[in-house]
Amino acid sequence: MAYVRFDLAVALPHNLFTFLKMERTFNITWLVLIGLTLLSAVFANLDVPYVAIIILGLSFLKFIGVAFFFMELKKANAFWKVLLVAFLTLLLVVVWAV
Repeated sequence: MAYVRFDLAVALPHNLFTFLKMERTFNITWLVLIGLTLLSAVFANLDVPYVAIIILGLSFLKFIGVAFFFMELKKANAFWKVLLVAFLTLLLVVVWAV
């Protein structure tokens, strides 16, 4: 009775496990992130000039994938998107310069 009176009652969906089903884009993004991680590991074992820049670039792509798809930054205000990409670009430039 108190739950209803103070509006604490929650209506449950008929299927409680629908939240476990990932959308197709999340699965594709996850597979791309795994592929980029494996590609980073391959480049780490090669004697290629500028390998650090390549790995940093791949890390940039992975960070953007996680931020926009799994943290749902794609639904955020444009200010936060620009701020995140600008900060990440500045971070990569500073790390590469050192």
